[in-house]
Amino acid sequence: MNILLTPVGSHGDVHPFVGLGIALKQRGHSISLIAAEPYQPLAERHGFDFAQVGTSEEFQRMAHDPMLWHPSKSMRAVFNRELLEKYLPLAYGAIESRYVRGQTLLVGGSLAFAARIANEKLGIPLASVHLQPITILSVTDPPKFPGAPHTKYFPRWVRPLIYWYGERLVLDGFLAAPVNGFRATLGLPPVKRVWGKWRHSPQLILGLFPKWFATARDWPAHFHQTGFIRYDQGEAKALPPEVEEFLNAGEPPVVVSFGSAMRQGRPYFTAAAEACRRLGKRCMILAKNGDQIPPDLPAGCRQFDYAPFSLVFPRAAAVVHHGGIGTTAQCLAAGVPQFVMPLAFDQPDNADRLERLGVATSLLAAKFTADRATKKLDELLRNGRIKAVCESVRSKMEDDPLPRTCELIEGIV
Repeated sequence: MNILLTPVGSHGDVHPFVGLGIALKQRGHSISLIAAEPYQPLAERHGFDFAQVGTSEEFQRMAHDPMLWHPSKSMRAVFNRELLEKYLPLAYGAIESRYVRGQTLLVGGSLAFAARIANEKLGIPLASVHLQPITILSVTDPPKFPGAPHTKYFPRWVRPLIYWYGERLVLDGFLAAPVNGFRATLGLPPVKRVWGKWRHSPQLILGLFPKWFATARDWPAHFHQTGFIRYDQGEAKALPPEVEEFLNAGEPPVVVSFGSAMRQGRPYFTAAAEACRRLGKRCMILAKNGDQIPPDLPAGCRQFDYAPFSLVFPRAAAVVHHGGIGTTAQCLAAGVPQFVMPLAFDQPDNADRLERLGVATSLLAAKFTADRATKKLDELLRNGRIKAVCESVRSKMEDDPLPRTCELIEGIV
């Protein structure tokens, strides 16, 4: 089969699809990756066909958008009408040009609206893949939305009304016009509740997170959970020499990373580095260099552009991060305590689930000062119970979700 992968987002959103593509290719399938230009080298490294949807310049422009990390304004950046109207035809065209009847499958991410349209228009079987629990709504296990009170505090009968209001009056306000505008050019009727209802495949919905992390009784019957796919290029099995040298030069450091798309992290990196200095802990910042990196990092603190989390986190004392699902999964696999500073999107919900699991503490970005971060980090590092739970959870991460995930995808032919 020719399997078309259509992830949308940053490294944490794309890397699981690359890991899945590698496994599917090993099972004899040909793989196409339809994604933004920065991911072309990954596709070529693994022998995937590649179709570009979005340039590196556009990717960087969005990463520098100050609204991207705002709890209540981030949707405006991601669901930008002009970008959607541009990218939907491009992504659909890439799918259509690779479609061979009876020999093509689609595997689409949470934002892969073009894949859902191709599923409907061309009849290509589609597996909708969701990396985060928040992307598939539940009344019985309600999510924590950014910039809003936790839905669990509302009576159960009120929660569907909250979802309806949020979808029809907010999300459809962003999505309905560009999605339905493009559908009209293909002769398809308009749809409502684009996010909560329409975008999910009628054939298969996959949750790439384990049941002990999140599960709900009211998720659809064709929804299946397998587990975290943790590809991060760590298969190289070797760290850059300068990273290895730093790790070997002293006690395990506190690793700080606020996501591959973060370009506005200076106040958070500054606070985290200062907290480590006050506690006498070494600090390792993993982030692209530039204006967001403080120029005067304290002694014992180093910045590196990139190192595979799977190779670094097991050697860390703790990880300070934003709560992205990719970083979260790597922390759980490493058995390392987590200090989460959620900003937007799925991050507050992931942070809430990690705290309930007993492996993390959290602090909102608006409160992430050196004083508060020092107190929270000190408490985390001294907490023996959290360390014990981290080790227990780490053993649960040893199961490989890829064989079952591949079987489910192959089963929708």
